[in-house]
Amino acid sequence: GRALATGSVRLAGHPSLADLPGHGSGDWWVQDAAAALAARVLAPRAGERVLDLCAAPGGKTMQLAAAGARVTALDLSEARMVRLRENLARTGLAARVVVADALTWDPLTPDEGADPGIGDAGFDAVLLDAPCSATGTIRRHPDLPHVRDPSGLRALADLQAALIDRALDLVRPGGRVVYCTCSLLPEEGERQVSAALARHPGLTCDSTTADLPGAEPSWAAKGGGLRLRPDFWADIGGIDGFFIACLRRPE
Repeated sequence: GRALATGSVRLAGHPSLADLPGHGSGDWWVQDAAAALAARVLAPRAGERVLDLCAAPGGKTMQLAAAGARVTALDLSEARMVRLRENLARTGLAARVVVADALTWDPLTPDEGADPGIGDAGFDAVLLDAPCSATGTIRRHPDLPHVRDPSGLRALADLQAALIDRALDLVRPGGRVVYCTCSLLPEEGERQVSAALARHPGLTCDSTTADLPGAEPSWAAKGGGLRLRPDFWADIGGIDGFFIACLRRPE
C-alpha cells in the first residue's frame, strides 16, 4: 500500500479486502481518499457533539468517532443503516444511530441513545454529505454520463439547499457545517455555497486548504472550499471528484 499525504492508504491492484489483515478486527475501513477529506476539514475535537447527516454507510461517522467526537449518525434509509451499524460494531466505535428524515427530525425526540446534552444550543458541528449526481465517481464508473438522468439535477440541487439550511438550524451559533458532494457540477458545489451565503447573513466560508494535510493550492475553490477533480493525482490513479466547504454560523 501507499500512504497518501491526506491520511489514507492506497492499495495496489484489487485485493479481496475482507481477507486482508486488520479488516475483520476493525483496524481500518474502505473509503476513497477524497471522501475521507470531508471529516478532516470538519476537524472534530474530542468531546464535541457532531451530527453526521446522510451518514450511511458510515465511513465519515467512523472517522468522527475515532477522533473522539460524540457522534449522532442520521440517515433516511433503514437498509443502509444496517451497514453503518455493522461497520461500527466491527471497528468498536460508538455513535448514536437515528433513522429519520433530516429535514423534519427533531434532535430532542427521545430515542435509543438520545443525547439530552444537545439542548437548544445545537450541535458543535454538522457534516452534510448530501445526495448528489455522483458525477465525481466517473473515474471508477466511466459509463456514468449514460446512466444518469440530467432532468433530476434540479430536484437534487433543491434538496441540497434545503439540507444546508436544515444543517445550519441544527448547529450552534459559532458552529460549523461541512457541506460536501461527490459531484463535478458547480450547481451541486460552488453555487450551493454562494447561494447559502446569500440566504444567511453573517454566514462565512472557511479557507480549507491552508491547514489541511496533503491539500494542494490548486484544490482551492473560488469562493471558498475545495474542488477535487478525477485528474488530480493522475500518477497514482486519480481521486474522486468532490466539493467540500466549511460554513461557519455567526456567533
